[in-house]
Amino acid sequence: MNEQQYILLFGRLGKNPELKYTKEQKAVCAFSLAQNLEGQDKPIWHNIIIWGKQAEQCNLYLKKGSPVFVRGQIQSRSYTSSQGETKQFTEVKADLVGFTY
Repeated sequence: MNEQQYILLFGRLGKNPELKYTKEQKAVCAFSLAQNLEGQDKPIWHNIIIWGKQAEQCNLYLKKGSPVFVRGQIQSRSYTSSQGETKQFTEVKADLVGFTY
């Protein structure tokens, strides 16, 4: 059985969202989310990506400091840099971003 594990995050945007389009004209939006947890001095930072219509809406309505919640799955990716080094990073692939405007 293949169960999907979701994570739910609440926080504020660390910078303005960045909207891009693939060669197939599919929208993808990326932003950073600062999550403040009780008892910790510094926030935990998460890189968030979201696709499609919600990506366009995030770019339209969100800005640095906006409060949001995110539901998604944690995924790790890797790539090889131009210097030949393998780089890995983790991000949250969101399927739902909630906000007020």
